[in-house]
Amino acid sequence: MTYLIRRLLEALLVFFGISLVIYAMTYVLPGDPIAALAGDRPLAPSVARALREQHHLDDPLLVQYGHYLAGLFHGDLGTDFSGRPVAEQMADRWPVTLQLALTAWGIEAVVGIGLGVLAALRQGTWTDRTVLAFTIGATSVPVFVLAYTAQVVLGVKLGWFPVAGNTDGWPTSYLLPALCVAAFGLASVSRLVRAEVIENLRADYVRTAVAKGLTRRRVVGVHVLRNSLIPAVTYLAIDLGYLLGGTVIIEGVFNLPGIGQLLFQAIRAHAGPTVVGVSTALILIFLAASVLVDLLNSLLDPRIRHD
Repeated sequence: MTYLIRRLLEALLVFFGISLVIYAMTYVLPGDPIAALAGDRPLAPSVARALREQHHLDDPLLVQYGHYLAGLFHGDLGTDFSGRPVAEQMADRWPVTLQLALTAWGIEAVVGIGLGVLAALRQGTWTDRTVLAFTIGATSVPVFVLAYTAQVVLGVKLGWFPVAGNTDGWPTSYLLPALCVAAFGLASVSRLVRAEVIENLRADYVRTAVAKGLTRRRVVGVHVLRNSLIPAVTYLAIDLGYLLGGTVIIEGVFNLPGIGQLLFQAIRAHAGPTVVGVSTALILIFLAASVLVDLLNSLLDPRIRHD
């Protein structure tokens, strides 16, 4: 219980710190959000004044942040300058982002673990070297370069995948964007699994199992994999939070109407309440996933609770 309370307090401090930084960055964005909302048809001074008062735009930063936190504690993520609740905008976008993130997460788990085990069992061969070269390439290429290249080659030139949008539904419209989102995590998972499997194959309990006459398939499939997957599972659980927030660029490149595209559009339109509301939701998801993983690890290894 003490460990749980400590982790929750740490998560709360991280949340306040990050949300204040995001709020401050939104606060100092150049330009007048009310003027940006009006466009080419200026608002009446009385309307502009009422909007500024409603959103506390003339108050100091910390006062604005205090009003935001007060609303947040009542479950209110705020309203944008047109009067539409941010939570309502996000509700329309979550299905797209969830489908994209979960597809990418599934690719990370299945392909990443598969490549890691394959490379470990064939250590030193061309298969191992190919997997290592792939993981190095996947982690060194920026995601937007990978996305544009995949879109042009696999979408436009070869016609294997839709180029943009989600009109073809799941999984057709989501496979290529999900592969781009998953590339970095997939490489990390495969390297983690490879290192763990190689280490466990040299362990005493494996030699004992082989001496007892167990087949190699049973030794690897039952004993080695069970001990080797713990770090990968921990990584994958935390990475789900990253994937939900990391779809901003990919949704922009592939024109997918998800949370990332909403955030991107809000930044361009100087829609501060939407930027802060979406960012807050993503932070809370990531922190919840992080605390959950720490608690699961502490149950698996009680020594963690005393660190």
